Amino acid sequence: MDPAARAFSKISPNLISSISLVLAALAGAMIFFSDRWDLLLVLAALVILLSGFFDALDGKVARLTGKASKKGDFIDHVFDRYADVFLVGAVAVSAWCNIYLGLLALVGVMLTSYMGTQAQAVGVGRHYGGVLGRADRMVLLMIAPALQYALLATGNSAISLGPFHLTILEMMMLWFAVVGNLTAVQRAYGTWKALR
Repeated sequence: MDPAARAFSKISPNLISSISLVLAALAGAMIFFSDRWDLLLVLAALVILLSGFFDALDGKVARLTGKASKKGDFIDHVFDRYADVFLVGAVAVSAWCNIYLGLLALVGVMLTSYMGTQAQAVGVGRHYGGVLGRADRMVLLMIAPALQYALLATGNSAISLGPFHLTILEMMMLWFAVVGNLTAVQRAYGTWKALR
C-alpha cells in the first residue's frame, strides 16, 4: 500500500474515504439489480474490491502526509458503517436472499462493529478480536457475488443442502448472522473482562 499511498498523497484522506463509500453504494445497487442482469454480480465484486482498496488507502495516506486526526478516524468509521449497510443491506433485500436471514446478518455485522468501538468508548481500547472482522467480511463480499454468478452459469441459482435450498449469497449471510453475532459476543465479553 505504500506506493499507492505516495501516488495518492496529494488527495485528501477524507476524499479517499468518500470515494470508498460511493463505490460501496454503487456495488450495493449492482447487487440489488443483479437479478435483472446477472453480470452485475461480477461487476459488483470488482467494485467492492476497489472500494476496499480505497478504504485501506485513506488511513495510509493520512499517516504518510501527517493528516491523521480524530475527525478523520471518526469519518472513516462512520463511512465504514454506511458501507456495511449499503453492501450487506443490498444483499439482504435482493432477490438472492431471504429477508429475515438478511436482517439477522445485518444485525451481526452492525453489532460486531459496535462492540469494537464501544470498547474504545469505555476506555479499554479498540477491540478488533473475534471470528469475523471487517476485512473478512469484505473478502467474502467480493467472493460470494462472483461465486453466485458462476453458479448461475451452471443453470442453478441455489445449492440444495438436504431440505434447504440456499444461494451462495444466502450462505454468506448465514455466516454473517451466526459468526457476526458470535464475534459481537466475543468482543463484549473481552471488553467486560478488561473493565475494572
